[in-house]
This record gives sequence, structure tokens and C-alpha cells, in this order.
Amino acid sequence: MMIVRAALAVVLGLGILVTPLAAETQPAGKVWRIGLFHVGLDHVPPSLDGLREGLTALGYEEGKNIHFDWRNLADEDAARTTAQAFVRDRVDLIIAFENQTVRAVKATTTEIPVVMLHVTAPVENGFIKSFAHPGGNFTGLAGLGDNPSKEVELFKELVPRLKRLLVLSAGDPASSRWLADVRQAATKLKRELVERETATRADIERVFAAIKPGDVDGVFISSPDLRTRFLALILELASNRHLPLQGHRREWVEQGALFSYGEVLSLLDNETGMHSCLESKTQASPVGAGGKRRHPRAHENTGIGADEPEA
Repeated sequence: MMIVRAALAVVLGLGILVTPLAAETQPAGKVWRIGLFHVGLDHVPPSLDGLREGLTALGYEEGKNIHFDWRNLADEDAARTTAQAFVRDRVDLIIAFENQTVRAVKATTTEIPVVMLHVTAPVENGFIKSFAHPGGNFTGLAGLGDNPSKEVELFKELVPRLKRLLVLSAGDPASSRWLADVRQAATKLKRELVERETATRADIERVFAAIKPGDVDGVFISSPDLRTRFLALILELASNRHLPLQGHRREWVEQGALFSYGEVLSLLDNETGMHSCLESKTQASPVGAGGKRRHPRAHENTGIGADEPEA
């Protein structure tokens, strides 16, 4: 399961917690302080509960020997403020869910170890130097539905009548990269795109208010940030107009999205590297990517599919 694997990845990555506790020099009564944050008030990261459960299984009890400072935030400005607060409070570790919080913490500290989860294109976005040698104080897992061209292909398979696709982007570099892939896929499939740039809730509502019946046959979100910040809003607006929408997690399919297609997060072979990084607090260990993809069965939005082996 995606949730379990993501959570286990973080748990195993917390070498800063596991190894020092066994050392004779470990201060008695030490309470490890973990700062966790995420942007998107309409949901919480699916791996959050698994992280807590995994640490409990390792003997860490909140309020006894570990303290979680969890923040679910409205926007990236709030994430920057929170990252600064974590640094001032001298937390032992920061867990950053998704791109907005990673950007915020990267601009704030080069010393506190950071585990990033559910990010897209970490090299292209400047979060790390490479997967094998990320550099700095970052490690973690990449994978958040980072294959928009494949999603467009699946959209066409599931909706054969699809001719015109409303594509929402945010105008940022990540959106531009995704949009290039979407355009290429649409050209190959001979489908027309109706592109709209949106950055705020008001922008999104304005776009949907202008849609007339028959204008488009589906909605595609070509932006990591829009997916994490506004998917619930977009899903509601699309559903009200009977327009199919793709999601990036099974949870969204359960709430009405047509399908989801993304990474099944796994730790791969970098447990040792993550331990080394977090124990030393100086050199980052390799960053992992999702190990398998999931794609839907061709019937009403079950969100259940067969695993596709790695290429």
C-alpha cells in the first residue's frame, strides 16, 4: 500500500532517532522533537498516520520520548513562517510533505535534517543535486503522480468521447514542465486542449463559471501545487458540471475522481543511506523514487488496478 510504504520509509529514515537512543551517551529523558508540515487544508498526507504508527511500534510514544509538531497550512507563505519557527525552536528533524513545504524549508535551514515526502521532480526543482548524491541536509522519497502524459493517455482510454480537455496550470516551472508533456500527449492522441492558468481559488472558480455545456469533455490538473492545494475544490466544481477529473491518489477516486495514476512509494535500497545522512546531520543520503505504478481498470471509478512492473 502506498500509505504504508511511505510511512515505513520515513520511520526507517529516522536514523537520528533510532541509533542515538541505543548509545550510552544518550541523555536520560530525551524527547525528540519532530516538525512536520504540509500545505493543503482540504486533506492531510496519507502517510502521516502510518508514520505515527510506525514510530509507536519502535517504542516512541508521543508525550513520553517524542513530540510531533504537526502543522497543516493554507499556503506557501504560511509554510515559510512555519519553517522559520521550526528552526527557532531547534527541532531535531523536519518532515516536509510535498513541494511547497520543501521549498520553504530549503530556503530556511542547511543544518537541520529534512526528510521530504510526496515531492515531484526534486532535481529539476532544485531541492537536491541528484538522486544518488542529493547534497546538503535533504533526503526522502520522490513521487506524486509525476507522469502527466501517461495520465492523459489513460484519460482518453477511459473516456473515448474525450475531444476537448480543460487543462489547469499554475504558471510555475513545475507546471510548465508538466504542460509540455500534456501538450505532447494531446498532439499524439489528436485531442484539443483548453488551457487556463490559475493560481488562486478565485481563479479556479472563475474558470469553471465561464464553462458552458459542451465546451470541454474533462478536466486535467497540470500542476503539482494545484493538485495538493485545490484538488477538493476542483473536484467539486468538475462534478457539479458532470466533467470527469483525474486524481493522483486513490483517496480522490473514492471521493469522485475518475481515476488515479501515481507512484507506489517504496524505500528501495537506500535505508542505509538515509540512516547515515540523519545520524551525521551533514551529508545527504540517496533519494528514493516510487517503485511501481498503479493504473485503473476500465470501469467506473474504482481506483483499483493491477501493479505495473518497473521498467
